[in-house]
Amino acid sequence: MTRVVGIDLGTTYCAVAVADRSGSPSVVRNREGENITPSVVMFQGDTVVVGSQAKRSAATAPDHVVQFVKRYMGETKPVYHSESGTPYRPEEISALLLKRLKEDAEIMLGQPVEQAVITVPAYFDDVRRKATQDAGRLAGFEVLRIVNEPTAAALAYGLGQSSVNDGGEDGGGGATIGNVLVYDLGGGTFDVTVMRVEDGDYTVIATDGDRNLGGFDWDGALMNYLNGAFMASGGPDLNEDSGLQAELRDKAEIAKRTLSNAPQAVAMLSAGGRHEQIRVTREKFEEISAELLDRTRIITEAVLEEARLGWADIDRILLVGGSTRMPMVQELIRRLSGKEPERGIAQDEVVALGAALVALDAAVRAEAAEEKRKYVGSGASVESAFGDGLARLTKGKVKSIKDVTSQSLGMVTTDSENHDRQFNTVIIPHNTPVPDKKSDIFLTLFDRQRRLRVQVTEGNDEELAYVKIVGESTIEIPQYPKGAPFEVFYSYDVDGIIHVEVKDGTTGKWLGEFELERPDNLSPAELAEFGDRVARASTF
Repeated sequence: MTRVVGIDLGTTYCAVAVADRSGSPSVVRNREGENITPSVVMFQGDTVVVGSQAKRSAATAPDHVVQFVKRYMGETKPVYHSESGTPYRPEEISALLLKRLKEDAEIMLGQPVEQAVITVPAYFDDVRRKATQDAGRLAGFEVLRIVNEPTAAALAYGLGQSSVNDGGEDGGGGATIGNVLVYDLGGGTFDVTVMRVEDGDYTVIATDGDRNLGGFDWDGALMNYLNGAFMASGGPDLNEDSGLQAELRDKAEIAKRTLSNAPQAVAMLSAGGRHEQIRVTREKFEEISAELLDRTRIITEAVLEEARLGWADIDRILLVGGSTRMPMVQELIRRLSGKEPERGIAQDEVVALGAALVALDAAVRAEAAEEKRKYVGSGASVESAFGDGLARLTKGKVKSIKDVTSQSLGMVTTDSENHDRQFNTVIIPHNTPVPDKKSDIFLTLFDRQRRLRVQVTEGNDEELAYVKIVGESTIEIPQYPKGAPFEVFYSYDVDGIIHVEVKDGTTGKWLGEFELERPDNLSPAELAEFGDRVARASTF
């Protein structure tokens, strides 16, 4: 029997968790006995080193170390070239991380681990979600689900609250927690999600975020300050040498962590014959990173507005992600909301724990579906024999999980009078509950038009300059007079992946589902090539 795991594939750290048959999740430690694994990959010839050892080598071998790869997911440009010149795309680097996590989980659990649920920032678009799926497959996983990080965190948090509120009794149902705001500030991404938790039902109302805002940026602000102070004392520019820059980032991160617990920190910097002790106070750190913190405020308030709620309507505020340990974050939330934010369980592990619950639900549902097939024709009451996955295992504490779209989905449309003018037509708006399917009717531009081109966009703006085309395809259509109607259906599945179908408005016949060409994602040939390369890699 194989186990299904939940994986938090973070920018700076990863975590793996598994849930038992009672619906209780726990973190699976790596081979070093750590609960979290640094998201760092180091290449040593044919050997790939992952985790703590790779992170320790970042300053001494910066040209062979890859960090923060999550920030580049969905981009086609390689993030690393081996000594032999082999390019590595973000999906492949992420796959090497996932392969190591898979091997560690199998060692710790003592059995094969072939299926996984992987989390992503809520604001990841279709390209980045598909890239994450591809990374999981390259690592040898069957990826059952892609789940939003704030949703997973709230799920684990809510289960714990249910256990407290019902006294831990076997028959207690899901607690009514109310409106929960999840403020998720990780190493490289920021998300805010507002959801309603009521009687075991988890319903996301609104979500938004910034995939390029996280602890990495606070480190960068502190790096700039320390480097400026070092140069002012007569030292060289540390950013001009990759080794010195990596060492500077490491010391800035240490100083940042120190400032979360102490009023000041000291960084020891040495280069060009200069040795300096540079002091930085918490007040100075907050001053130089104020713009970053304010970006989180703007997004948070926008999500509340989208949800049509005020701070007074929020019952609980959950802080997720290691960067929320910074006192400035907690103070911001207190000042804005007038409430005390909650951390609940460990910020670095809560997302993986929630993913493990979703993984268990997916596994039990698949198991029940298989059993149902065996019962067909037997006359047995199938529905009474098999419950609803997680709802049954958690005794009603978690009954349903309903997420929303993180992006608006639209189509490139041509003006019928002025064919030179094209604009974006939104079909599925931002924050629509998923899974969902919506359609719009479009008319042909020419007599006897032979093809219909669908270009899928993400974004709210009508102007194409402010939206992203994430995929496209062309389908053969019957040759009708100009103005013939065709209904284009868009659907968002539970993973946030896009599907497109077309219906002939004249005959009512379905013309089929589009196979979208996603230029920013891996092709089947690349998946096969990279999968073989990852399988042959030795990870330590």
